[in-house]
Amino acid sequence: MNERDVPRRRGDYDSYRDSYYESGYEDQTGYMRADRGGSGPHFYDPGSVSRGRGPLPDIDDDADYDEPSNWRRRTAMIAIGGGAAALIGGGAYAVTQFFGEGTRTEPADAEVPVDTAAPAYVDQNQSLMNGQAGLGVRKNTPTTGTTFGTPADAAKNAVVVGNTVLPKKDPVRHLASRLTFGPNTKTINDINKLGINGWIAKQLKPETIPLTRGEQKADAELVTWNMTYEQLKAQQGDLDKKGIKADNQNVQYAIAKQLFSDRQLFEMMVDFFGDYLHVSAFHDGNELVRAAFERDVIRKHALGNYVDMFIAANSHPALLRYLDQQASTKDQINENLARENLELYTVGAFNGYNETDVRQAAMLQTGRSIRDGKYVYRPEQHYVGPVKIMGFSHANPTAEGGEAVQEAYFRYIALHPNTARYMAQNLATRFVSDTPPKTLVDAMAKTYIDKKSNIPAVLMTMLTRTEFWASVGQKVRRPGEYLTATYRALEINPEAPAGFTSPNTNVSPMVQGLADVMRKLEEYGHAPMELPTPNGYPDVYVAWTSAGTMVNQWNDAYNAVVGGRKQFTWQKPETLIAAPPATAGAYLDALSKKLINVTLDTARKTAILKIAGPNVTAGTPVDATFNGAIAAVVRALFATPHHHLR
Repeated sequence: MNERDVPRRRGDYDSYRDSYYESGYEDQTGYMRADRGGSGPHFYDPGSVSRGRGPLPDIDDDADYDEPSNWRRRTAMIAIGGGAAALIGGGAYAVTQFFGEGTRTEPADAEVPVDTAAPAYVDQNQSLMNGQAGLGVRKNTPTTGTTFGTPADAAKNAVVVGNTVLPKKDPVRHLASRLTFGPNTKTINDINKLGINGWIAKQLKPETIPLTRGEQKADAELVTWNMTYEQLKAQQGDLDKKGIKADNQNVQYAIAKQLFSDRQLFEMMVDFFGDYLHVSAFHDGNELVRAAFERDVIRKHALGNYVDMFIAANSHPALLRYLDQQASTKDQINENLARENLELYTVGAFNGYNETDVRQAAMLQTGRSIRDGKYVYRPEQHYVGPVKIMGFSHANPTAEGGEAVQEAYFRYIALHPNTARYMAQNLATRFVSDTPPKTLVDAMAKTYIDKKSNIPAVLMTMLTRTEFWASVGQKVRRPGEYLTATYRALEINPEAPAGFTSPNTNVSPMVQGLADVMRKLEEYGHAPMELPTPNGYPDVYVAWTSAGTMVNQWNDAYNAVVGGRKQFTWQKPETLIAAPPATAGAYLDALSKKLINVTLDTARKTAILKIAGPNVTAGTPVDATFNGAIAAVVRALFATPHHHLR
């Protein structure tokens, strides 16, 4: 068994679902610490199935920036986080700290009913939002909305009623935060130049957006990414000697795209479908085909029609091997793929089908297999005879015609009304709210059916509804999203700095840097494609609340501010503002506007100014280094709820 792999069959995951919360403290070095370094979604322990779980590693940086004394930083970090000690405690109270108490009134004991007979992968987002934690978000979520002719019109007419620390009428920031992995100066400038409608239209046609230098380097230097199965197989020995693994480079390619691409909405959709139609990156036997799944299934159809993506996925060796379809024959039927096709990839768990439907679907899907790293249909292994799955029925009279019947079935369930609603629910959860409004989900589901699963059309329905624009402050960045947002705000440069040397000459500095980022995301339990189980990463904040994760994020932000990942080029923090103001308050305003796209409230400004010294006020004269505290001040901005919120 691959060290990254765990059993995939139903019922094998209970030992990994050990919800836990961690307490944080600050040691004498000035870094935030946590008692346990494990991280990730709390219904399983990714530390036990990935790269270890233990003490948080020390950050190794030899930068010239010293943080001020511990007591000032500790006090300030609590204040700027809106009560950070409570925030990192997890559960419903943590949700309240981010989202506020809300304005709607509901019974205190109101809960969404939980299905006690739920399958292994009952919609995790909705089940995680049951109870008091979910109520804290629902109180701030709009209950209804209206469709307008354009996104800009919807933005203009939306009214934000929920409590939030974010500005309620800044649609440019809202759009940039929701539809990218984190806005930078170019993102904001592009939206202002093109307008909301123009920017969205361009993002929905990613082929019209030039590749950035970072993307060009990723294409050239992640050498396995574009290799065919035959090429990878032929060169595997030489690649192994150099320590180059195709599955690692597949994950690193995704990270590079998230960090450097200007085609941000496209990359957001690639990541979304990486969770929705999830195939683990490190499943045994898929080393040479997982990248092709990413290219030919996910990326090819991420802004196309889902029905085409779903059919392509069921004809790809990566998915077939991941869910044991190649072992399913007319004489020995395996239900794994048939079950997940219904439960995860189309209609949703227990949503209109039963165990008989699963068995019938598994019988119908026999014959789909793998030969020499490619999909093949084996008619001699196909079950022949009538099948009935939900509302689909077919005589299935011949083995030779079985493949066509299978594709007719795939098309049927991919275009099923229940699939439309499940897709809409998941998209709205990703982009709008952890508890998305029913009115919005209904509208998106209708478009899915009307437009035959066209994803851009569904997205446009979402963006022309006021619920999207009224959901300010309703999404918290997951750990990987926090990292990418931080790096993008700092405008990470993919080039190695002058004088960079490395003993590893087999891969470029950029690839080494991406591998370093990948390891950090594995610490978080949120590296692209790495979840071993087929349900994909959860989208809701309560799945990720832990002190260990938040402290680790703040430490990594500081490491980035001082240029700790030396394979990349970073701006020195004192150069982030070209002509910094001469007083502390104005300088802090300029930094917060550039890095987190807000002007902070007086209380948080005061708290952050304490980092520079106990007597520093808004009018205190400062130099470009903020009198030596610039790195700590910038890190503090990245610890605010404003930066954690999308």
